Amino acid sequence: MLSYRHSFHAGNHADVVKHIVQSLILDALKQKDKPFVYHDTHSGVGRYDLQDERSEKTGEFKQGIARIWSRDDIPTEIGAYIDAIKAINNSDELRYYPGSPKVARAQIRDQDRMVLTELHPSDFPLLLQEFRGDRQVKMYQEDGFARLKASLPPKERRGVVLIDPPYELKHEYQDVVKAIKQSHKRWATGTYAIWYPVVYRETIDNMLQGLKDLDIRNILQIELGVEPDTEERGMTASGMIVINPPWKLATQMEQILPWLQQAIAPNHGHYKVEWIVPE
Repeated sequence: MLSYRHSFHAGNHADVVKHIVQSLILDALKQKDKPFVYHDTHSGVGRYDLQDERSEKTGEFKQGIARIWSRDDIPTEIGAYIDAIKAINNSDELRYYPGSPKVARAQIRDQDRMVLTELHPSDFPLLLQEFRGDRQVKMYQEDGFARLKASLPPKERRGVVLIDPPYELKHEYQDVVKAIKQSHKRWATGTYAIWYPVVYRETIDNMLQGLKDLDIRNILQIELGVEPDTEERGMTASGMIVINPPWKLATQMEQILPWLQQAIAPNHGHYKVEWIVPE
């Protein structure tokens, strides 16, 4: 099932949280000169035109990046994330939004590399076009979890895996748990950043329990909600589950999330930073 297209959702509140966390992890990896790998299991197309009919149809970016783009009180901690957006816009106008591969490309150094995987037959050619000729980027039109299994452990022994499937199907939540179980056995010291949408809270609770049952230490949960949880279908919140997070990440997000909540969802928003399993 490949009906999901991220172009309808690019730049929404979930993207903002995901890409801020991603940027902070990459910032932390850059504190050492040794090379690292950035591995993206569901890459999308790389960049998104917010004036495209799909973005305009949903307008989700207006309740996401558009609410912080022009503010004059942006926290310095998210500077790398903002710089990645500025890099693909020629002016102060917010026309394009970077997907996770472009956020990463703005931060990796000459000694680092990227592995991008996208299965969708319409999205992969656009991803290929975006990074064609870039020797630091390897792209695969394959199942993201299968490619991850084949790629670990990386030769660098340092890096981050971003896992953000569309969650179109119920089993994808448990697919994530299975992928972490397999990956952690191959590369226990890597950082794994799992994005999740809160459509039904019970589903997220079950996935968290599945991760706890793996007997893996050092698991952090970061979440931003824009509406209270409800029994009706609809994304009310989203977050990141980070295994082996950089040591400053929890403190950084505790500082960023109150500002982000007030900027994006001042009336009904909520946030949390919690250790699911301590180190």
